[in-house]
Amino acid sequence: MTGQEKEIRMVYADDIQRYDDELDRLMGERGPFAETVDGYTLRPMQVEMAKSVTRAITGRETFLAEAGTGTGKTYAYLIPALLWGGKVIISTGTKNLQDQLYFKDIQTVRKTLNVPVTTALLKGRSNYLCRYRLEKTNAEGLLQTRRDVAFLKKIVKFDKATATGDRSDLPTVPENASVWDYVTSTKENCLGSDCPYFKECFVMKARQEAMKADVVVVNHHLFFADIALKDNGVSELLPTANTVIFDEAHQLPDVATVFFGQFISTRQLQELCREVQVEGLAHAREGGDWVSLVSAVDRSVKELRLALPEKSARMAVHQIPESQAFLKGLEALVTALDGLADALESQAERSELLQKQFEQAVEVIDFAKYWLSLARGESKTEDVLWVETFGQTFQLHLTPLSVADVFSKQLDASPCAWIFTSATLAVRQDFSYFSSRMGLEKARTQTWPSPFPYSDNALLYVPQKMPMPQSQGYSDAVVDAALPLIESCGGGVFILCTTLRAVDRIAERLGEWLDGKQLEIPLFVQGTASRHELLEQFRRAGNGILIGSQSFWEGVDVKGRALSLVIVDKLPFAPPDDPVLAARLKVLERNGGNGFMDYQVPETIISLKQGAGRLIRDDRDIGVLMICDTRLVDRPYGGRIWRSMPPFARTRDEAVACAFLKEKVPVL
Repeated sequence: MTGQEKEIRMVYADDIQRYDDELDRLMGERGPFAETVDGYTLRPMQVEMAKSVTRAITGRETFLAEAGTGTGKTYAYLIPALLWGGKVIISTGTKNLQDQLYFKDIQTVRKTLNVPVTTALLKGRSNYLCRYRLEKTNAEGLLQTRRDVAFLKKIVKFDKATATGDRSDLPTVPENASVWDYVTSTKENCLGSDCPYFKECFVMKARQEAMKADVVVVNHHLFFADIALKDNGVSELLPTANTVIFDEAHQLPDVATVFFGQFISTRQLQELCREVQVEGLAHAREGGDWVSLVSAVDRSVKELRLALPEKSARMAVHQIPESQAFLKGLEALVTALDGLADALESQAERSELLQKQFEQAVEVIDFAKYWLSLARGESKTEDVLWVETFGQTFQLHLTPLSVADVFSKQLDASPCAWIFTSATLAVRQDFSYFSSRMGLEKARTQTWPSPFPYSDNALLYVPQKMPMPQSQGYSDAVVDAALPLIESCGGGVFILCTTLRAVDRIAERLGEWLDGKQLEIPLFVQGTASRHELLEQFRRAGNGILIGSQSFWEGVDVKGRALSLVIVDKLPFAPPDDPVLAARLKVLERNGGNGFMDYQVPETIISLKQGAGRLIRDDRDIGVLMICDTRLVDRPYGGRIWRSMPPFARTRDEAVACAFLKEKVPVL
């Protein structure tokens, strides 16, 4: 090491010590957070994490941080980010977390630190009202239901009063109301600077605010959608950023895979047809038989759906029962789309929207033709070709086996600090599974365990006698094994299932049992109301039973007596016939790896840790985690799974689990 290098290292060490001292002061027992923030207490691991995040920010490092529940990771990255992060982009897992971070956490930290940072909340364009499309929809009067007509009147009033155009500010129109499709824009149908409302555009205003702000909050879907589609949101912000932070980072591999892949959907095609018919009749009535052209596409879409199995499924082309009939149907759809595109091309000069629709139709046709050539073996790719069905709709997918290369190139192109944090990134403090999926093998890593007293307050119970999970009647066996524990705690129960079929069967059995016992324990079942409504009702009840599948495994925070027992029906292994998973495992094993141990087990560990994390949310929570799947203890890989979990006390004795609940959980 040269003298100059030693001097630089000493100066850097002095800076780090100064940052550490400042964090000790700010986050200490007599610091501003302790004095002004209700419920704030000194958490040594939170301070340690804040110091490590500061090193990553000041050194422009790529840093992976697993922080167990209760560490306080949000403040641990926000405090250094607001003090020393420069231009900061923070991405969260969901829009709800995005709102929590923006409206509560950042404002509290900013006020406590008394730092003059500006902030902005940026959402995807479909979250903002489009004034041009609202005007057209209101003038055309083509909405098909009275409900949507009533909603449209509310949206027109909202447009006159709103400063942001954010549809979440109009809760009287449900988020899933179909009218939103008519009054919001997509990248494909946005007119950009040709729009008569361009200067008043809510999307543009939000992006301009984001460009000026010191801290911008987005969500993972927007982050990757904007980058993959080269939209002018996050992709415009990244070159200006000094620090990028991903919270709930364990979700990134799956989110990135979706957006770095390609797909076309029934909804895309139906929206294109609807908009072409409206625009064609309005601006080029004599330019084509728009009704017939659109009907031909619509008919081909419906016939193509009929060529697929009725049930919801994900399948590779060779798994489609009548694959040749399906491919002929896809060819017919391409022909119908070609006819529509020809008409659009001939009339594109009539309006900006017809030009946009022509470009969109060409993109869809090119993708469908490429997909068809791959399915027939006429072209080759490393990506995975597959189909997904949902009720009356379908999607055609082309998905990359790995996003590691494309994401690592994104990092190289933006030389700032990249920080990834979650309660579930590592497998027994080993980050290699996550880092290999995201191309982050060179990142610095660190873990902080949960400070909660798991060994005293929480018990992991695995029943002794259970059938194998694939057995007929397994869900009934889950209910039979769970009933004694449910009786012991008197409610306050989550039942986390791996399939919707299990949700329905367990709900049916528990409903019968509650009626027979005449117990006043309310039952909440996924699908009977929105996720948010079910959770609010469950919290208010205090002694409810909530049965849900994948969406309830994470991002759910119920503290205290209202949740004292979490029951997991099966280890959350992904279905082995899933086309993307099957292709990944095949490549992994071809390269000398073990698909099950190197991929499926780590993925299961991360999912199970998320589910288990619902039970203990603060240091006073008490409860039992019941995992009904005996493979956790009967199979050699089971030890690797439970050793990656928080340090629960463990038992296989039903009487011990029931006694724990009776003795430690407060009586209602």
